[in-house]
Amino acid sequence: MKNNEQKYLKTIKKQKIKILIWQLFILFLFFSIWEYLTSKEIISPFIYSSPTRIIKCVIELIHNHNFFIHIYVTLKEVIISFILGISIGFIIALLLYEFKFLAQILDPFLTMLNSLPKVALGPLIIILWGANIKSVIIMALLINLIVSIITIYNGFQCTDEYRLKLFKSMKASKLQIMTKLVIPSSYQTIIASFKLCVAQTLVGIIMGEFLVSKQGIGYLIVYGKQIFNLNLVMTGIILLAIISYLLYKIITCLEKKLLKHI
Repeated sequence: MKNNEQKYLKTIKKQKIKILIWQLFILFLFFSIWEYLTSKEIISPFIYSSPTRIIKCVIELIHNHNFFIHIYVTLKEVIISFILGISIGFIIALLLYEFKFLAQILDPFLTMLNSLPKVALGPLIIILWGANIKSVIIMALLINLIVSIITIYNGFQCTDEYRLKLFKSMKASKLQIMTKLVIPSSYQTIIASFKLCVAQTLVGIIMGEFLVSKQGIGYLIVYGKQIFNLNLVMTGIILLAIISYLLYKIITCLEKKLLKHI
């Protein structure tokens, strides 16, 4: 049994290594083709920039002491908005699950708010909260909160009915049912909502920075567009891609740890 288990674990490790190698190869191939096409001017280096130009742009930002400040501002906004979105979304989802009548009343409004383009509310947000970090966070909350509520609530709704009846037949309290059955059985859905929330939060933060921020990666992209420095724009886009990947990996690690305790 142990030999079979060890072989199985080795197979999984080999599979993970192969996947990582292929992922790195695809990235290398993409950046190599991009660099080649721009160096030969098959595509315009002014419009599409190039990997070497992006590296030079990053070095300039570091020398000007701007690089880490912009990353710090965006990450701080993302973390605050993410924590608020997940926390408030979780509490509201609990209330909707406990009070079915309230859920039926709010259902069309949640759907309407979820489909509403949040950028349209940008001017109103700026008037109410000013052109500052508060407006950026509010913009992100408007995007990630509804998604968190709907996802977590749907997870609660999918709790096994037979287990619910079993708990009720044993005269378990509502608190016991919620903490011992509903929430633990929804761990995977809650983690899935984390992944969605991170993605939506990053989108909201960048949208907010486009509107009001004087620092952050979104500001770098807007500033680069205004002065026609497309190297700066592409640098901002690449930084966003890296940050989104790192945030996704953090959530994935959290998922593995939580699922071990199920």
